[in-house]
Amino acid sequence: MKVEIESSSIIKPSYESGHCSPPFTTQYIPLSVFDNVTFCGHMAVIYAYRPPTPPNAVIKQGLERVLSIYREWAGRLGKNSEGENVIFLNDEGVRLVEASVEGCLGPTMQFKPSPFLLTLHPSLEGGEELVQVQLTRFGCGSLVVGFTTHHFVADGQATSNFLVAWGKACRGVDIGQPPMHDRTVFIPRDLPMVEHDHNGIEYLNKKLLNLYNSMNSNVLGEDIVVTKVHFTLEFLSNLKNRASSLLDNDKKYSTFESLLAHLWRCQMKARGLEGNKTTQIRISVNGRTRLNPMIPNNYFGNLVLWAFPKSKVKDLLQEQLPYATKVIHDAVSNLNGDYFQSFIDYASTKLKEHGSNSLVPSANLLNSVLGPNLEVHSWLGFPFFGLDFGCGSPYMFMPSYVPTEDSIFLLPSFMGDGSIDAFVPTYKDHVERFIHNCYQL
Repeated sequence: MKVEIESSSIIKPSYESGHCSPPFTTQYIPLSVFDNVTFCGHMAVIYAYRPPTPPNAVIKQGLERVLSIYREWAGRLGKNSEGENVIFLNDEGVRLVEASVEGCLGPTMQFKPSPFLLTLHPSLEGGEELVQVQLTRFGCGSLVVGFTTHHFVADGQATSNFLVAWGKACRGVDIGQPPMHDRTVFIPRDLPMVEHDHNGIEYLNKKLLNLYNSMNSNVLGEDIVVTKVHFTLEFLSNLKNRASSLLDNDKKYSTFESLLAHLWRCQMKARGLEGNKTTQIRISVNGRTRLNPMIPNNYFGNLVLWAFPKSKVKDLLQEQLPYATKVIHDAVSNLNGDYFQSFIDYASTKLKEHGSNSLVPSANLLNSVLGPNLEVHSWLGFPFFGLDFGCGSPYMFMPSYVPTEDSIFLLPSFMGDGSIDAFVPTYKDHVERFIHNCYQL
């Protein structure tokens, strides 16, 4: 199946006549300490809709309207006169690509990850636009929306809020609570207290990061395949009960913690790792409800740090599932409000003492292959399925094709029954062993 690109244009915010005056386009928003520490690059997601779907003109108009509310996406990244990373609110717009495929969507996608997905969204490299959209029409009438965003602008929670608002704008309904744009709310305490070790966690020495990246710069994805594993609600319930079997007073670990512990063990078994080698997982933790005072859910920007549960491989495999689940639970729980405030104090004061050129975010460490570590991207709590252009919710939603072995994506199944789909890149020689392990309790 070949995707034919029909047009590529720039969509700018629309400020309706009589509603409000166009704002100044010389303003900028400084990136917060949480924006600056996250991954510097684009991420992509894929949506699929069954016919009938609204014409592209309706989707464009909705995008114009919602960009007048989420102006950051229509801006550009740059630096102010003080050398700080900022988003210029210049309304230069987002890229919209219109494309078509002669064939039918079903046989092409088959709900499985494949390199074909890369043709359904704009390239993740080289674009200055902070949002890029590709509308691909199939011969059967289905519509695929490929959506890429720059991570410096917003995290998963904020991006999903924007997507829901975009759908409402297309339907002509009120978007509800507007986004909170103030990124200056993260201020250090009068007497900054760095109570945790952030040097070596969120930030790494630049020379060390360059060494890691140079060691992995020649790693190719040809020997990696992305495997989709479906976990039924019944399996997840049994897994959760087994993971929580040593807890008192009918307490239970979360489904996320239980499933991730299971996948952690499955990957280590599949890779044939053993002994005293240390393995860890990088887990994104939303700080909105952890800071005091709490930050509203409609905050638009990044507010994520990472937990790093660690274990010796031999302990992970010799002990039962409750051990791995507890390691994950404890690591996530330790990222409390005090930890987030400690990071704010560190990034606002101590980081400058080291010099901006000596320490860089660890989030920009290149993925490694065949290593003992994992990174999980959990989209279980985000309302991504709320992107309704007027034809109902998407019948399929998935990440793009990411053939790097250490990244795991967890999504609610499009079946809508509480089941979960895991997208797990795995070395080809490990796939059969990994899948076998996945369904073994």
